[in-house]
Amino acid sequence: MPNRMSRPSHTEAPPSLVRRALTALFNQPYVLLTLTPLFWGGNFVLGRGVHEFFPPIALASIRWTLAFCIILPFALPHLRRDWPEIRQHWPWLLFLGATGAGSFNTLTYIGLNYTPALNALIINSSGPVMIAIASFIFFSDRLTPRQVLGIGLSLIGVIVVVSKGDLQVLAQLEFNTGDLWVLGAMCVWGVYTAFLRKRPASIHWLSLAATLFAVAAVINWPLHAWEHAYVRSLTLSTDALLAIGYVAIFPSILAYVFYTRGVELIGGNRAGVFLHLIPLFGSTLAILILGEQPLWSHGVGFALILTGVTIAARQVRAKAPPPATRPSRETR
Repeated sequence: MPNRMSRPSHTEAPPSLVRRALTALFNQPYVLLTLTPLFWGGNFVLGRGVHEFFPPIALASIRWTLAFCIILPFALPHLRRDWPEIRQHWPWLLFLGATGAGSFNTLTYIGLNYTPALNALIINSSGPVMIAIASFIFFSDRLTPRQVLGIGLSLIGVIVVVSKGDLQVLAQLEFNTGDLWVLGAMCVWGVYTAFLRKRPASIHWLSLAATLFAVAAVINWPLHAWEHAYVRSLTLSTDALLAIGYVAIFPSILAYVFYTRGVELIGGNRAGVFLHLIPLFGSTLAILILGEQPLWSHGVGFALILTGVTIAARQVRAKAPPPATRPSRETR
């Protein structure tokens, strides 16, 4: 009689096709880093496309609430382990959650109620310049002549987009309200990114994501209640539910995870270049889906911004310190 213990075990099933596909995807940094700006560019287009029936603060508050609920089961083990660090550093985490996810997206969605997605996308490309300015103001980070030149060119590009290339707009200060909201959002993003150095490095990236998502949801819900009572309310429909699903899953969770993994595989400097695809993808979607018409000022403004960012970034890369040899907890 054969020994039962000698029979091969069938309890361990081979990896499923979906699991193998996901494993392969997460080892393709260029695919991940191409999908990330596609999702983020789509966020601008959706924010503009639903502005007539989806109040902006409602979109932000529901987005981060649902994103937190989705990521929580995956982040919970790390949150339990990192809870002492989270409690110790809660003021900085509160600040990062309030400025990054909490304010930046809300201000952007408000701006998209008044300005085309094309404008918002091109102004968004000034992000690296806003980061350099915030780092200089709050941390006295040295600005080299090359960076100053790059910042100047990028700011001129933003002015060209905001003014539509019309000198009379500059003289009379008759700017589009939506452009100013988006520009304010980019200033907040610059502050958030500059202060990321205060983030406790020992906290796992899933713990950080869940914490920032929770803070963003909490600070937006009182504003959502005010918007619902005094401005306009949200009427749920199929389109509204689809919009909620997109912003909670693609630009919130998947883009965050894909970008984090891409940086892990090829480094931050090389990964950061892919962020310039946001206005490219977003503008294409805005033209195809929303029927927005590109203006000459969009092209000139984007060229100036991209040139300025490239000039400034070259100096940053040249001066960047070598990567640390100690492994990061984010790679676990």
